[in-house]
Amino acid sequence: MLIIGILVFGMLVGALAQLVLGQRTTTIDWTTALIAGLVGSFVGGLLFSLIAGDGLALRPSGMIGSFIGAVIVTAGLGAMQSRKG
Repeated sequence: MLIIGILVFGMLVGALAQLVLGQRTTTIDWTTALIAGLVGSFVGGLLFSLIAGDGLALRPSGMIGSFIGAVIVTAGLGAMQSRKG
């Protein structure tokens, strides 16, 4: 059940990052959302939680870090896709 929750949270954070960045399309690319959400949540959430001194507990600092990490990963993926095309 925890793994399903992590996947859903990653997809939601990745989708929100796509909406905030205003991707060119009006639909959400769920594959990119999942990748950006999971990678961004891991890196950003972990870093923000450790910097804030919260450890590995589920705190608002980790959730904010997850979102910021997902935005950075989504922007990076968008830049790589625009170079290819």
